[in-house]
Amino acid sequence: MATERDPRHVNTETHPPSPRQRFYRRERRSVPAARAFARQALAEWGVDERADDVLLCVSELATNALVHGAPPGRGFLLRLERCGDCVRVEVHDSGDGVPAIPRAEAREPGEGGRGLLLVSELADKWGVGERDPGKVVWFEVGAG
Repeated sequence: MATERDPRHVNTETHPPSPRQRFYRRERRSVPAARAFARQALAEWGVDERADDVLLCVSELATNALVHGAPPGRGFLLRLERCGDCVRVEVHDSGDGVPAIPRAEAREPGEGGRGLLLVSELADKWGVGERDPGKVVWFEVGAG
């Protein structure tokens, strides 16, 4: 009786390695590039259900990092991690200040000021952490 050889590797992972991260320079094309990087990671992890929510939040946080968080000559780091049945996204920048959702009465009817409001509505959790220098703005979305 012949023994059949199984061609599969013994320790093959079902999902590509997590986390994924990439640094982006302070330039306009970084926002669509960050969104494309996130889209690729989500597709490889098989995250379809809330992918649009994640991508919109990535766009908003990347834009905030460029406009408010990354001083000239700097950039931001985008980090994505698949944590069981959720996806965690972090945007690290070296800027000062703590982002906050503007109060409704303080918002002007212009285009700005809605990024964190969108993140707070779409994400299951979000927050701001310290970094030296700067901060980390993060969110989590269930992606079971």
